[in-house]
This record gives sequence, structure tokens and C-alpha cells, in this order.
Amino acid sequence: MNITVIGGGTGLAVLLRGLKKIDEVNLTAVVSVADDGGSSGIIREDLGMLPPGDIRSCLLALAEDETGMREILAHRFSEGRLEGQSVGNIILAAAAEIYGNFERGIERISKFLQVRGNVIPVSEERMVLCAELENGSIVIGESQIPKVVASEASRIADVFLESDGARISESARRAVMDADSVVIGPGSLYTSIIPNLLAIGMRDAISATRAVKIYAANVMTQPGETEGMGVADHVATLFNYIDDGAIDYALINDKGLSGDELVKYTSGGAVQLLADDDDKRAIRARGIDIIEGGFIDIQRGYIKHDADAAAYVIRTLTRNRILGHD
Repeated sequence: MNITVIGGGTGLAVLLRGLKKIDEVNLTAVVSVADDGGSSGIIREDLGMLPPGDIRSCLLALAEDETGMREILAHRFSEGRLEGQSVGNIILAAAAEIYGNFERGIERISKFLQVRGNVIPVSEERMVLCAELENGSIVIGESQIPKVVASEASRIADVFLESDGARISESARRAVMDADSVVIGPGSLYTSIIPNLLAIGMRDAISATRAVKIYAANVMTQPGETEGMGVADHVATLFNYIDDGAIDYALINDKGLSGDELVKYTSGGAVQLLADDDDKRAIRARGIDIIEGGFIDIQRGYIKHDADAAAYVIRTLTRNRILGHD
């Protein structure tokens, strides 16, 4: 059973923790490399390599002994010239230099961590994410987009790659084409998910694969990216970057939370994403089957996907495709 998940950021890592528990799965994470902020951005600029941050998070999520390595690889130096740098990012940068390129470095680190699956950058080329806002402003750089959206109080109209873009890596293309299921999301819509879809060749690969294609909808809106957007708006935005018919199922949380559980998020401008009747009609009009469930979990006050619940549904849909039952 081959499952390929496309995304980036914390949303992808959370889902991977659920999927890796499925014994019969051959799991691949295709990860955005558009990050240019923080530790990843410094390494990207100083060493001219792909940003390692989202890759590191996925490797940790898929590691056989995640808890044993998390504290070390997630550690950030608190002072000196290395202040703010992540140990995991430095190790990935070293591996890329030692073994000749980023993908080979990831493979070696994967063996060291006994990773259950594969982690692949969506492209081997530099990706610079840009956005055009509804007020006409152009923003260059993934880390700058939410900041400018907030400061100018203008929503995102479009995102695109600087220059001629970047081509999908052959490993990522094969992961999509050979999959029994392809899962898009969850994660930051404009800065974690869509950058993967912008890689030249990804749109064609998603359309051409015989895999069942699943969109894992976010459970909350994200300030600086998706304020005021409902579930159907998220889906409609995706279809600006993929072809009609490129999604078969949408996994949507239907478990409402109380005000006390949400207060940390609503105070920052985020709201819970629940599909109303209009959302469902709009999504189904695109030929997408909706699967609702309690795909939400709260851990230490943070709202996340219930990775086990989502993984169970993805496993079922994938098995149905293999058996020809869908």
C-alpha cells in the first residue's frame, strides 16, 4: 500500500505520525522547500542549499524512536553566533555536503533515525515563493507573506514562484505516480501546500496518477493567510493550481469545540473550520465526496488533527482503491 502525502509545516508532520502506525503502508512525504525564514532561511542563504526545516520535522515524525531524538534535533541554540539555529537543520546541512546533495543527505539521516518511510523534497531547485495581494502588492519570500498580509490588511489573491519556477524532482514525481493514494494537506494553504503544486510537473503528475486523491482539510483558519475563508474556499483555492477532477475525497472535521478550547486561537484571529450546507454543496459540485469525522485533537492546549482518525480513513480509502471497491 503506497501512500504519498504532499505538504509541509507542522500539519504534515502530525498526519505522518498517524500514518506511520499502519504496518502495511509504504509511506512517502513530498515536502515543500519554499521556507526562507528562521534557521532554515539562514542555512538556505549561507550555504545555498534547500531549506531543511520542514524536512527535519517530517524525519522526526517518521523516526522509529521519535521521542529519543526529538529533544536533540529540535534543540535551538540560545546564544552566540549559532543563536536560533536548530541542531537538526545543521545536521541535515552537513549530511547534504558530505554525501553530495540534499536527497542523499536525507537518505543517510533517514537510516540513522530508522525512519519508517521516505521524505523527499518536492524539487531539487531553489524555490522562492511570491504572493500578489488583493490590493496589488507583490510580496517576495514565504516568511514575509503573512507579515505583509497582516500589515496591509489585504488578503492573498495569488501565489507563484519567482523567475521560471522550479521543476518537480524525479523522486517526487515517481512518488505521486506510483502511489495508491495521494493526500494533499493538512497545512498552511498558501505557504506549505500550494508551493508543492507550483513545482513544474506536479500538476500533471497529480492529474495522471491512478491513485485515489484525498484533501485533508485544515481544522482552523490561519491568520495572515486564510482569514474569512471557509472550507469550500480552501478547496476552490486549491483548484487554481490543480486540474478539475484532481481530488476524489475531502476529509473535513465536524467536531465543534467550546469557546474555552478555542480562546487561545480566536484571540489571535483564527476560527474553527466547519463545513456548512453551502460549503458541502460547493465541494460536491466539483465531484468530490465528503467524509466528515472527528478529525480534531487537543494536546497541551494546542489544536491539531487527530492523526489516528485521519490515518484510519486514508487507509480505508487506499485499500478500497487497491481492491477496486471505490
